[in-house]
Amino acid sequence: MDPRDLGDHIHHRFDDELEDLRGRVLRIGGLVESQVEEALASLARQDGDLAAAVVSNDATVNDMELAIDELCSSLIARRAPVASDLRLVIAVIKTVNDLERMGDEAVRIARMALRMTSRGSGPSSCEELRHIGPRVQSMLRAALDAFARTDPEAAARVLEMDRAVDREYESLSREMITLMMEDARSIPRSLDLMFAARALERLGDRACNICEYVIYAVKGRDVRHKPLEKVRDTASDRNEADAES
Repeated sequence: MDPRDLGDHIHHRFDDELEDLRGRVLRIGGLVESQVEEALASLARQDGDLAAAVVSNDATVNDMELAIDELCSSLIARRAPVASDLRLVIAVIKTVNDLERMGDEAVRIARMALRMTSRGSGPSSCEELRHIGPRVQSMLRAALDAFARTDPEAAARVLEMDRAVDREYESLSREMITLMMEDARSIPRSLDLMFAARALERLGDRACNICEYVIYAVKGRDVRHKPLEKVRDTASDRNEADAES
């Protein structure tokens, strides 16, 4: 075989492996997205069976994370990727870790639903979460879309969405604290709602983490802990490290 043909073959094989890796991330992301949706539904409807299913499915998320980590380690050892390819593999490792943690937060919400069900709380007892829940789901969906399209500008827009989630969380926390001070009987339910809201707020933070990894993979710049304005500038700068790829 001509050495040039061998080089092209190896290059195409590596591209296929990277594409398979991206597909695996999107599959675990889709599962986590379903976990979050079902956890919120179990809480809203006080559906113990659905909540139990969310808890049991967590093992699948964990197994998928381990498989992707192993594949990333193998790729680094066999292919010794550099530049944008290496950044993508690093971003995948970090992304699946955050997705697994998001699955854990969904499980926490489902377990709260199980506790509330055991106390006999009726459906629609979680009306206070009606705004923050859909906002976080939108953030997760948009973060996965930004990853799928390796779109840094779309990723930066998700970071902007987090501000609204933080405001909703702070507002709900103040409301629950006031309610508990006025009526001690509301304490168990209010605490559950606060913990559920906290889990959702963390889900939003982890969606932001994924978007920061997207920007790093494409631009070669670590935007963690940077002001939102700086992140937007980095994401939209056409002269950033795309040229390094």
